[in-house]
Amino acid sequence: MNRIQALLTACFLLWLAFPLSAAEPRQQPTAREQARTVAIFHQPIVMLQATFGQTTPEERVLRIRNTLRAFTEADISQPLQVVPVTRYNQPGRLFLMNGKPIMLLSQADLDEGDDLTLDQAAQRVLARMEAQRTSLREQYNTRYLLLAALKSAAGALLLALACYLAFRSWRRVRRFFHLRILEKRSMIPHNWRRFLGNIESRLYALLVILLGVLAGYVWLSWVFSLFPWTRVWGESLGEWSVGVIRDISLSIVSALPGLMIVLLIFLITWFIIRLLKVVLDQVAAGRLQIPGLHPETVGATRKLIAVVIWLFALSAAYPFLPGANSLAFKGISVFFGLMLTLGSAGVMNHAMSGLVLIYTRALHKGDWIRIADNEGQVSEIGMLATKILTRENYIVTLPNAVVVSGKITNLSASDPQQGINLTTGVTIGYDTPWRQVQAMLELAAHRAQGVDHQVPPVVRKLGLLDWYTSYELQVRLLPETTLPEGRNALHSSIIDVFNEFGVQIMSPNFVMQPKGAVVVAKEDWYTAPAVAPQERDR
Repeated sequence: MNRIQALLTACFLLWLAFPLSAAEPRQQPTAREQARTVAIFHQPIVMLQATFGQTTPEERVLRIRNTLRAFTEADISQPLQVVPVTRYNQPGRLFLMNGKPIMLLSQADLDEGDDLTLDQAAQRVLARMEAQRTSLREQYNTRYLLLAALKSAAGALLLALACYLAFRSWRRVRRFFHLRILEKRSMIPHNWRRFLGNIESRLYALLVILLGVLAGYVWLSWVFSLFPWTRVWGESLGEWSVGVIRDISLSIVSALPGLMIVLLIFLITWFIIRLLKVVLDQVAAGRLQIPGLHPETVGATRKLIAVVIWLFALSAAYPFLPGANSLAFKGISVFFGLMLTLGSAGVMNHAMSGLVLIYTRALHKGDWIRIADNEGQVSEIGMLATKILTRENYIVTLPNAVVVSGKITNLSASDPQQGINLTTGVTIGYDTPWRQVQAMLELAAHRAQGVDHQVPPVVRKLGLLDWYTSYELQVRLLPETTLPEGRNALHSSIIDVFNEFGVQIMSPNFVMQPKGAVVVAKEDWYTAPAVAPQERDR
């Protein structure tokens, strides 16, 4: 117990001796100051400054170091002594161990501005050297080393037990929240779970890991402090952790005003966006009219305004972010700015094309359109691409830049509520009177299913070619009839009518007049496996 008290007293005196003064060890010494500092077990004791004759302070430090190496276990077992002496015509204090001189501390080793007297400085040096002597004695004390090893093993067992209990508790927490998720009793909405999963158990696992790392750090620093050889490492770990906590605390405190301003900017931004959402919802519902803003463009307008407002908010909050003026933060900002500049050219082209499509209202969801070789119904108009549902039930995605730059044929833009105008063409030889052809096309339109018979069909002569005349038939489909269904029904009716009257259809192209009419006799219309309508009804 007396030994422990002596060690604690020595450590306390060592802590009292830490203020920076003349002849005291420097906390951040230069190379010259480090060469003049006496150190034992990497612990600075005193910085010598006096020169005796031809002996410099650096040489005095080397002599002291060699003297310390020559001491035996018997010498170390005896306490240190300080004896007043007069050397070189000036007062000094001689440090002895077992009657053997170690070091001379003279008045010249103190600076003129030093607040310490020679006796006070000697007592501080004595406390530091005594603490290191006690540590050195412990290296030869088998009982102390064995006890330290047992303490280390006990601490390791406790740490392992704590880790095992933490792991068991994590399994219990995971099982508990898993059951609550299955029972749909969790505080987080169930539809969020596909994105978040069992986030409670993950957060608990992260907390357990952090506490485990902290416990391991504390155990390691404690074990290092038990043994004389590693005590300096334990002190370094302790000082480093205290320094890190202090720096983090100071950083948080200094960053609080800026973070409060950033929070205020984001709150104002959120309020403005919510207010705009209320106004735009009124426009979408038709209860409010704003010039230039239509209900079908409200969604894109809301997204565009939100992006612009948030970008402005981020620009305003950027100077108040912690570390905004640091070189690392500026480098990251330049990097992301460069990546955005290089990669956003095509994206911005498609985005601007999407805005053109939305605000010009050239296309609407549900329109039947024809773009190049693609024909189908518009299923989605996004900021970057437009999706078309084809007659084969395929989804064709076209970049908005391609849509805007190409030729768009909107088949249902005139009046989508009254059906789609369907146009098809046939070529008939000159031996068939055009009036007969016109009558047959009108008859086929009248018989076709899905055609609005209240709108009379239109027949046009498009061209007088080498072997045939090109005709065009235009009909109006019923609103519930899709374009592929109407085209299929109309073509089927045209083939039936022309076969009925024995007229050869010369589409797609005949290069010469056939010797005989190439038609299908009426009695062969329903050759097996085809089934006639009356037989199908039976």
